[in-house]
Amino acid sequence: MRKVTDLLNLRDGEDDRAKTLEAIKKNITFKGANLWILACAIIVASVGLNVNSTAVIIGAMLISPLMGPIVGAGFALGIYDFSLLKKSLNNLLIATVVSLAVSTLYFYLSPFKDVQSELLARTSPNIYDILIAFFGGVVGVIAVTRSEKGNPIPGVAIATALMPPLCTAGYGLATAQWTFFVGAFYLYCINCVFIGIATFLIIKYLNYPAVKQVDEKHQKRVKYTIAFLITVMLVPSSYLAYSLYREQQFKKNIDLFIENEFVDKGYTIVYKKTNFNAKTKKLELAFLSRRFSSLEIKDLTNRLNHNKYLNGTQLQIRQDSTDRYNALKGDILNQIKSSENEMNVKDIKIMQLEKELTKNKFDNRQILKETRVLFPIISSLSITKSTFINQNDSTTTITAVIYDASKNLNKAENEKLQKWLNERLSVKDVELFRKP
Repeated sequence: MRKVTDLLNLRDGEDDRAKTLEAIKKNITFKGANLWILACAIIVASVGLNVNSTAVIIGAMLISPLMGPIVGAGFALGIYDFSLLKKSLNNLLIATVVSLAVSTLYFYLSPFKDVQSELLARTSPNIYDILIAFFGGVVGVIAVTRSEKGNPIPGVAIATALMPPLCTAGYGLATAQWTFFVGAFYLYCINCVFIGIATFLIIKYLNYPAVKQVDEKHQKRVKYTIAFLITVMLVPSSYLAYSLYREQQFKKNIDLFIENEFVDKGYTIVYKKTNFNAKTKKLELAFLSRRFSSLEIKDLTNRLNHNKYLNGTQLQIRQDSTDRYNALKGDILNQIKSSENEMNVKDIKIMQLEKELTKNKFDNRQILKETRVLFPIISSLSITKSTFINQNDSTTTITAVIYDASKNLNKAENEKLQKWLNERLSVKDVELFRKP
């Protein structure tokens, strides 16, 4: 038992108490260098929240001097030093007002006012933030009372995160988003109160002597005040923690429902939206090709509401009265068919043109050879189809044969050549012309 007591002994390595008290008193004042450091830390934290940079925010937490007056207030309560308590609370108020003013001015002037994830993380405090603040405060005050401070102080500054909630509250003021302001400022109050309470409890445990003896009535007043502050912070944060738990369970079970009812059956989901708040629980879906009848939607809604975490959830499946998928499919098939018909018409026209070209094309060289067998006096020959436009806009087409010969053909030879060419060319309109 003695070994366990020694193991848990906080007095081992404790610094001189007068020296500790003096150091705490020095850290609660905000003027000169401390005020400049605070303003710069606020700017750095605001920039980090604005650009969503976790590293920058952590840096701002490390340089922030906000822990001083909070620990001083808790210490003052523990030793019943009400003048120190008053001074600590006044300096904490000054630091809070300065921080809010600087962050509000920054976000008012900043051209980037989009809500980032780091900002959103500071707007919904819950009971877990209380645990972080309390146990972070315990570590902080233990480190303050040690002769060797070690490295817990930077970790406490990061874990308790006093600076980011104040900057987020400034963002809420600058953009007139009051839910942001209330949520972030509530988180800041949680951190301040529970760091102070942790300090008070550790100082009482270490039996720091009271600055002056106070009667039982004053001691009870201090205890009632602390109990009131704990209740004020604990009740809303517990409700928010429960709401967070319900929301997480809602999202988890929605994903399971979608996977079991749709994804596993091969339906492609192209749109998904969930809405969870105190008044409404809603799931909206849209599918690529699957359409649901009203009876199917009713059955899915019943199955959805059989889950205790999803009870009361409205299911809305977005789909047109027209089956867009099949309609689109039909349009594509009709387009393909129409294109094929157009191609067939074009092919027929091409064949006709080719036939016309073939009909109007003669092998002059071969026909000249055959003609010279019958008429050796012919030395050259050209055959072509010619169209004549008449005065009354009618047209006449002939097969014109222009030839050259060593002498003129007589009438009988001319008729013989014309008849032979009509037969040879499979036409009836050959006209002979001698080259001049």
